Amino acid sequence: MPLGNAGPLGLSAFGLTTTLLNLKNAHILGESSLGMIFGMGLFFGGFAQLIAGTLEFVKGNTFPMVAFTAYGSFWISFCFMHFLPDLGMALPLDAGSVSAYLFMWGLFSAGMFFGTIKLRLNWMLRSLFGTLVILFVLLGISDALSAGGLEKGAKVIQIIGGIEGIGVGLLAIYIAIAEVSEALPLFPVHSLPKHTSFPEVELDNHSDNQQPTVIIHSGNTPPHD
Repeated sequence: MPLGNAGPLGLSAFGLTTTLLNLKNAHILGESSLGMIFGMGLFFGGFAQLIAGTLEFVKGNTFPMVAFTAYGSFWISFCFMHFLPDLGMALPLDAGSVSAYLFMWGLFSAGMFFGTIKLRLNWMLRSLFGTLVILFVLLGISDALSAGGLEKGAKVIQIIGGIEGIGVGLLAIYIAIAEVSEALPLFPVHSLPKHTSFPEVELDNHSDNQQPTVIIHSGNTPPHD
């Protein structure tokens, strides 16, 4: 039985929550938006991406499995590290710790970006991961400056990062819409290049050889009969 494409779910979860958080970082939304952002981040950005990653695991797609599971876990950890001090289970966060957290995620994202190049994924996915690296670096620098007492500089970098992060989130949403339109021709996205999807792996059990043949599909490539 063919499985549905989990890519649009994972990309939508990532894109919507990233956009909302960075509306706050860009100072477009105020402090009162944090409850909405954490709720969205925990359930949609976190759990929905974990579901998408699990579905990609079942299909044998390593790269999107790692991406969705990792960034879903990022959102869950991001929410909980803000909840734990309020629950009396940890000391309040300091800017230096948050900076280290963001820089490590930037390092991981850089590895994923190079993965998009190695796997020859399309330019939109390369752009998504490349701009995500920049986002984590900018926000990490902002918290590092805050930890050093340079609040004015930290605020400027945070706003710049927030604006860039809105672009990251909207790009992810755009790719998700393109993925859905592959299955829903009534809502096409004509401006996108072909092969927008993550590569998919299929085992060809009809081969005459004893060992099954691995077939990689990408985007609009039709499944093997």
